[in-house]
Amino acid sequence: MKHTSRPVRCSLQKCAALSLFSIATLSLSNAVYASGFSLNEMSAASVGNALAGGAAAAEDIGTIYYNPAGLARMSGKQFMVVGSAIRPSSKFSNSGSISAAGTPMTGGNGGDAGGLALVPAMYFAMDLTPRLRFGIGLQSPFGLKTEYDAGWSGRYHALTSDMKTININPSLSYKLNDKVALGAGISAQYVDVKLSKAIDFGSICFGTFGAGAAAICGPGGFLPQARDGVATVKGDDWGFGFNLGILLTPTESTRIGIAYRSQIRHTLSGQATYDKPAGLPAPLAASATFTNTAASADLTLPESLSLSGHMEIDPKWTVMGDISWMRWSRFEELRVRFANGAADSVTPERWRNTVRYSVATNYRYNDAWKVRLGVAYDPTPLKDEFRTARVPDADRTWLSLGAQFKPSPQEAWDIGYAHIFIKDGPINKTEAGAGRQTGNYKNKVDILSVQYSRSF
Repeated sequence: MKHTSRPVRCSLQKCAALSLFSIATLSLSNAVYASGFSLNEMSAASVGNALAGGAAAAEDIGTIYYNPAGLARMSGKQFMVVGSAIRPSSKFSNSGSISAAGTPMTGGNGGDAGGLALVPAMYFAMDLTPRLRFGIGLQSPFGLKTEYDAGWSGRYHALTSDMKTININPSLSYKLNDKVALGAGISAQYVDVKLSKAIDFGSICFGTFGAGAAAICGPGGFLPQARDGVATVKGDDWGFGFNLGILLTPTESTRIGIAYRSQIRHTLSGQATYDKPAGLPAPLAASATFTNTAASADLTLPESLSLSGHMEIDPKWTVMGDISWMRWSRFEELRVRFANGAADSVTPERWRNTVRYSVATNYRYNDAWKVRLGVAYDPTPLKDEFRTARVPDADRTWLSLGAQFKPSPQEAWDIGYAHIFIKDGPINKTEAGAGRQTGNYKNKVDILSVQYSRSF
């Protein structure tokens, strides 16, 4: 392999520190911000409405998540199960990426980094007294999975990012009178993160041994971009939060809902592991930096506030809207701690708060059939200069449609489909030890959600 630029020289300790900073710290921080793709597929009806009216509609017990006060509009026992298939697509086009050694990056564009994800949700509700109702929901409010081809041109920035959450949400609603209902719930939330990226041991070897690198690194083929390893970081944790809601019914045909979900703080704990290529020179192979170790990081999933309206124009037509705010600006930095004695790594972040707008209309054809149509504008919390291979997010526009079929007064089937148009996402990101990734992302998302609900 011919190299047109001299590798950057550094001591073993400096090369190791830069590599660890890039591999572990930035990887974990990016996975944290994969939660920028907050999952809102808590019911098929909400998907069909492009999330409009979520805090005010209270048409089914999915309101446990969107606004627990909405339970007051129902009575008796209800059960609901939801399944959503989410298919994101994320395709990168390289336009001049370079390695940490200053040479052009080898490898392709990584294929389609998106993949099919199945997201379930379940709910149950019952009366405790004529005015007080209990409900419990199981949802996945945050998550992301991206996976690139092994040898792609951005492999030192990201290979796999996988984040999952499970939220257990018991709630109560209380009907003050015919016009006002209150709701509150608590959340027990589990989060699991797995991340990986390639390590350019060839560049690290040349940067470490300087003038003697050819003799030490060359015989084993440890040239820049020629002998990669893989770093994997895993962590999980349980955290706790709460949600509050109020539902106002000023007239029989109009509802207004306000709902708040708190932040949830996690301290992820797990392992950092390193897959090192055979024949790695002894000083690198024995380095504590590339030795499997315990790792931990703080993660705060942001709070949100929603204002929704729901109005029945006539027995056939209903319109609804929603404005939802999310406090992504909490992500100012991420600090990762390592048990092997390595210094804490601190990554600055500059995320911003977002406000999503959505509107929808429903048409009831008869007692058995209803159809839905919705649109939404959902801006990204990410600034262009902070776009990464793990989170190639950009502003999104939803176009949704759905339908409900009620074979009897006690049961209903709902289906919702949404296509999310995402603006192109330019990237020009430099990371310590990984080089600079330059190019553009084309993204889109398709969602298909189905639910079944029954009253007893």
